[in-house]
Amino acid sequence: MTAPLKIALVGAGLIGRVHLERLDASQDCDCAAICDPTDAAKALAAERDLPWFASIGEMLAAMKPDGAIIATPNALHVPGAIQCLEAGIPVLIEKPLAESVAAAQRLVEAQARTGIPVLGGHHRRHNPIVKAARKVVQEGRLGRLVAVNSLFLIRKPDDYFDVAWRREAGGGPVLINLIHDIDNLRFICGEIESVQAMTSNATRGFAVEDTAALIFRFANGALGTATVSDTTPTPWSWELSSGENKAYPQRDGHCYLIAGSEGSLSLPALERWHYEGRQGWWEPLLRESLAIEPLEPLAEQIRHFCAVIRGTEAPITDAADAARTLAVVEAVGEAARLGRPVGVTTG
Repeated sequence: MTAPLKIALVGAGLIGRVHLERLDASQDCDCAAICDPTDAAKALAAERDLPWFASIGEMLAAMKPDGAIIATPNALHVPGAIQCLEAGIPVLIEKPLAESVAAAQRLVEAQARTGIPVLGGHHRRHNPIVKAARKVVQEGRLGRLVAVNSLFLIRKPDDYFDVAWRREAGGGPVLINLIHDIDNLRFICGEIESVQAMTSNATRGFAVEDTAALIFRFANGALGTATVSDTTPTPWSWELSSGENKAYPQRDGHCYLIAGSEGSLSLPALERWHYEGRQGWWEPLLRESLAIEPLEPLAEQIRHFCAVIRGTEAPITDAADAARTLAVVEAVGEAARLGRPVGVTTG
């Protein structure tokens, strides 16, 4: 049996501890060290009898893990990841890849220069619902893509905003939440080449947006829309409808509607609608429910990361790919500021 890989956890905050739970449960790897300057992280390492380091530099001077999970604040993703890459250590980086496309490009260049793998932490790509939808589209079972609708409509509790940065620019649902949906849409439906957007903070009045409306143009010619708000009680979001994260009470609802010339697909239910024979609104529309095997995406992401380290699988989301998702989010912000369509570029 292959010996478990040794994975360092860089950043032991909320999401870092989620990754730590998956490392504990994995048969492919173990946590080798915790790297985080806080007293809480030092205490966590002591509790688990793990080496603790205040910085990546200190860690690299003492040990070389097989891989590292970067779960630090966004602005620290790129410098920390580059340190690891230059030491020959593959990295799994939490989303977003960086705080800006310019910073992400530095990481893309470092990955190309070193040849060491980078896995972007867009964990929903590992969800069997998303993988099944991508397969339906790629196999042409919907025909030519025509239109896509995405919904993120949810109510965040008032005390969520007791944390100051969540009330400021960059702390709203476009960067924090919509980035997941944008990555899902890119993965399922193809590249997004331009966006239009309007944002509003009218409900809460904070400096950050609480609602946004977007229009996408995909490279394949399809058009898409996204409606985003964290101020409204609905079941129409990935969080409440997919059942992926058990912290959210699952409700019946949809989050994506994908329409093609020969059929359509709703997510997360994975219901495909189509005609048999003659097509037209007078004809009976047939519904097919697609079956999947359940799989916990964050656990699958860890398994995949280990396979990437061992060289048996290519990253499902490499640095350049994750940078393109970030570029769409950045274009959304620019389009909202300028009041006109903005093309999506990464360089």
